[in-house]
Amino acid sequence: MSLSPALRDAAFRWIADDPDPDTRAELQGVLARAMAGDAASADDLADRMAGPLAFGTAGLRGPVRAGPNGMNRAVVVRTTAGLAAWLKANGRTGTVFVGRDARHGSEAFASAAAGVLAAEGFTTRVLPGPLPTPVLAFLVRTRGAVAGVQITASHNPPADNGYKLYLEGGGQIVPPADREIEAAIRAVPAAVSVPLSDDHETVPDAEVDAYLERVASLPRGTARDLRVALTPMHGVGGATAVEALRRAGFTDVRVVREQAVPDPGFPTVAFPNPEEPGAADRLLELAAAVDADLAIALDPDADRCALGVRGRDGSWRMLRGDETGVLLGSLVLSTSDAPDPLVATTIVSSSLLKSIAAAHGARYAETLTGFKWLVRAGEGLVFAYEEALGTCVDPGYVNDKDGISAAVLACDLAAGLKASGRDLLDALDQLAVDHGLHLTDQVSLRFTDLSRIGALMARLRAEPPAGFAFEDLLPDADVVRLTREGTRVVVRPSGTEPKLKAYLEVVEPVPGDLSAARSRAADRLAELRAQVSELLTPR
Repeated sequence: MSLSPALRDAAFRWIADDPDPDTRAELQGVLARAMAGDAASADDLADRMAGPLAFGTAGLRGPVRAGPNGMNRAVVVRTTAGLAAWLKANGRTGTVFVGRDARHGSEAFASAAAGVLAAEGFTTRVLPGPLPTPVLAFLVRTRGAVAGVQITASHNPPADNGYKLYLEGGGQIVPPADREIEAAIRAVPAAVSVPLSDDHETVPDAEVDAYLERVASLPRGTARDLRVALTPMHGVGGATAVEALRRAGFTDVRVVREQAVPDPGFPTVAFPNPEEPGAADRLLELAAAVDADLAIALDPDADRCALGVRGRDGSWRMLRGDETGVLLGSLVLSTSDAPDPLVATTIVSSSLLKSIAAAHGARYAETLTGFKWLVRAGEGLVFAYEEALGTCVDPGYVNDKDGISAAVLACDLAAGLKASGRDLLDALDQLAVDHGLHLTDQVSLRFTDLSRIGALMARLRAEPPAGFAFEDLLPDADVVRLTREGTRVVVRPSGTEPKLKAYLEVVEPVPGDLSAARSRAADRLAELRAQVSELLTPR
């Protein structure tokens, strides 16, 4: 494309209003090349100026770059000023915690956010270095803060960063707060004119230690004979997880050396997400090499936990999020002393947790996807999970997903099973015998053109497949659900990545031989996967 006068003038204004000399120079360079007639630079400039980044319930996420459609100091300053105005307008004054991961720009962005909040009169407390997101959620909840800001892009690609918001109680925001905050951000003047202050304090190590002590207290059993292979996947969870496990009594932990130290380049993984094929390969190689009993993968900000196990043929594999969720949910329910416990999962997760809850006389709830909804499932919540590897095992203290507390509880479960001559696969088999075999899978399509996702959803609504009961969850959510006896398909766009996802489940009764039931279920699931893949193929 060619450079229009309007785009040129907008870029000049942004450059003049940007308080960061590095990003000013970056955007000046792009603009200069575009003005010289370089079409690629003109396209790049148009994309950078197409923003601002949308502020949603997950906060902000985007590439680290200059311009309103990127993560940079100017965007963080204006976002935080809008947040501060919204908090004050809603009578929320007091303490705000600010934390960060180790991605590109995180330290500078956290400093900018703290500077704005301090200048606005909030008691601003900054975490001492890059730490897992659940530590911030814990502090917001247990210290009675009015909000918490975590600079992180979780498991997004290396070029991205983000801005995640918690409110009092340590939960993520829900509508309409996101739209109200976005409106407040639009009303903020140029970033260069937003006042900053260095009148903020560093959270002492003792308060971070309180998180570790709480997590270490979670195990229900006494068995500790367990060898663990672990990877923080180049993120910030490694040291915290190893220390939490040590305090809980699990001292035989082997960490993937190449992925042990925070590295914003994520050099050994294309996508630092334990769900991605191949992302946990080095972990499974280590587990096999050291003869581990359990493998654990944390995502880069350690709010998600994936488990790996040795199969019956001796090879290692990662458990699906649903398998991990029902194992930990069953453990929590079998050991909970809550008088009327509630467990929750999402509409795209396995339905097995519902049957387990019924067997324990517990209440069960399903919510829309995302922990912002799960932690609001109802009073008495003792456990929640989503199939995307998010698990909340201690909602009274961390009112969000927490990969480290989930890892500790998984070690507790695995050690107890090992002491009785069993393993996690045995426990899953028993759940299948008791409640029917629930097999899940996912079809995930990644797009560069986001309009194609909307087109596919529109086509699915206009031409639903024959043989299924069809349910459209609009306007509450952009979700379509297809069901028939023993089969369920849920289709939705991802809320954090440019993907269209279909969540598959088949349920097979186990009247006798489990292996025969598994074979039947696997055949049904393979057939369903092929059918859904064809259904979602762009035309």
